Amino acid sequence: MSRKVATVLSLLLHPLLMPTIGLLVIFSTQSHVTFIPFEYRRLVSIIVLISTCVLPLSIMPLFLQIGVIKSMQMETPRERIIPLLSTAAFFILGYFFLKKFQLPAFIPLFFLGTLVAVLLSTTITFFWKISIHMIGIGGLLGALVSMSLRYGVNVNVWMLGVIMIAGVLGSSRLLLGAHKPSQIYAGFFLGLIVVSTIVLI
Repeated sequence: MSRKVATVLSLLLHPLLMPTIGLLVIFSTQSHVTFIPFEYRRLVSIIVLISTCVLPLSIMPLFLQIGVIKSMQMETPRERIIPLLSTAAFFILGYFFLKKFQLPAFIPLFFLGTLVAVLLSTTITFFWKISIHMIGIGGLLGALVSMSLRYGVNVNVWMLGVIMIAGVLGSSRLLLGAHKPSQIYAGFFLGLIVVSTIVLI
């Protein structure tokens, strides 16, 4: 794998896109969640995209301008703290918007799980540079695992695909020198455990 391919994968599977990607995957499974009318699903997807990606990204140029971060890559743990806190605030806003809709419980629980994972990653970042990319993909796998266990939905193909993608993404982050193996594994299992635990409990 070349560095260019690794960079493209890191962008396509950026942590800010993972809640939206996860929601689209959930809507694609053969479960009770897919019976939501299409217009309703589209509206929910737009809310998630705006609150978890568009709004957090829109504030990054300001952070660059005032020197909070040196680059969009945010290579040091210290640089990540304020952007993560602002991202968590937008996640909370999105969560309360979703709570106003009459949605299957799984969807707001999945979103809550991602919010808790963001908050935990922010706390950990004070001490250690955990992989937020892997938290995102691990959270998606956690959502699928909990969907299978809680509702008996057969999502084996989706889970296998996510595991394979997680392996490629982890390799990409290592190739780019963004993380150490321990940070990759810790991020993946944090996302997996947090999201699946919140949905199941």
